Amino acid sequence: MTESLTERLSRCYTGVVHDVMRGRGLADFTLPPEITPLVPEKVLCGPVFTIEGHVDDRAEAHQTLLEWTGLLSKAKPGHIWVCQPNDRVIAQMGELSAETLQKKGVLGCVIDGNIRDVNFILKIGFQCWRRRHTPRDVVGRWLPRGFDVPITIGDVLIRPGDYLIGDRDGVIRVPRELVGAVTDEAAVAMNTENKVRKAILDGMDPREAYLTYGKF
Repeated sequence: MTESLTERLSRCYTGVVHDVMRGRGLADFTLPPEITPLVPEKVLCGPVFTIEGHVDDRAEAHQTLLEWTGLLSKAKPGHIWVCQPNDRVIAQMGELSAETLQKKGVLGCVIDGNIRDVNFILKIGFQCWRRRHTPRDVVGRWLPRGFDVPITIGDVLIRPGDYLIGDRDGVIRVPRELVGAVTDEAAVAMNTENKVRKAILDGMDPREAYLTYGKF
């Protein structure tokens, strides 16, 4: 059976993917380092669906919960929930929502904001990239205004269907139209790195190894 792009890209790591994309002349594809993983040892990789929202302190509790659960209903299996909440005060993910998304087959979430119910989310193993934790929630405070729309996190434009790969070093966005080629090039680069590593461990001078293989 043919491997999916998600499976192939997930075997890469962000350092080599970064180098491949930089070598292609691309820029602005690394998310802010302040957004960190809840489970550092767990790689998060896959295509994304995007959400954008805004603070509205006049919103009624019923309205906020109705629209929030509507977002959960739209979640796409095999994808990553990626949210630009335009807010750094309240939490845009909690235990019940994470459990719902996990049950639907969502791979994890990346939020330019906060989460809550952290112990519960750790217990179920749902990977969340976030800035901070807070007990404050969306009820009566926050509304979505777009689903599957282009969003920006830091200086990174993320479109629906783009891919993200995140590991301990950070998160990188790979444009959907380039993900196959970038994954192929990253696999080749990792193979070359393995040759360099073996040569150095076998006693080759690092400069000679670089000149021999063209990579370090």
